[in-house]
Parts: sequence; structure tokens; C-alpha cells
Amino acid sequence: MDEFVEPLGPRILIRKDESRHQTKGGIVLPDDAEIPTITGRVVEISAEVENDEDFPVSKYDKVLFHPKGAIPVDLEPNNVLYVVSIDDVVAVFRRSPKRDSEEGDVSDYSEFDDSDEAS
Repeated sequence: MDEFVEPLGPRILIRKDESRHQTKGGIVLPDDAEIPTITGRVVEISAEVENDEDFPVSKYDKVLFHPKGAIPVDLEPNNVLYVVSIDDVVAVFRRSPKRDSEEGDVSDYSEFDDSDEAS
């Protein structure tokens, strides 16, 4: 029988991303100066959060969370799972859809060019 964690109340289960041991510029950090990683993927959502439209968080979303109130779960070896209150989730990473008008299509502006020539 497999065990799983179902968060209760306004909470979600997050698998924390790996901590960085090197900066983006390539500087290797000593263990005591490690930058804490506070991003992760949502693994499970409580029924309360799932049914509340005020919390637009879905399973598998990448989120930024405040780690102070996070409760570690020792369920699987080498996985870092945390039960986190939805109030401690401060951001959800989203990708904006690319629109055709962002590519600078000239035909979108042709009506303005014609009116200037007629004046």
C-alpha cells in the first residue's frame, strides 16, 4: 500500500526545488553561505484550496513560498516535501501567451498611415 500526503485546510504540498550551490555568474558558494531556495512544484492541493477561486494555484504549478512556516514531510528518501499554508505562497510562475501583435505586424497600423496621408 502506497502512502501519500493529503493537505488539510488551506494548505498545499510542495516539492522544494534543489538549493543552488553556485550563482548564475558561476561563483561557487560555500555550504554555510548557501542561498535558500524557496521555489517548488505543487504536488497536492487540499480540497479547500481547490474549491476556492481566490487561490489560483493548481497541481504542478511552480510557486514561490515563504519557508518559515513550512512543515517538512519525511515520506520519500531524497525528496524535500513541505506542507505549506496557502497564505505563505507569495507567487505563482506563469508564462504569458505570445500574441501576433507583439511581433510588430505592420498591417495593424496601416489604417493610421492612410488617414495621415489624406489630411
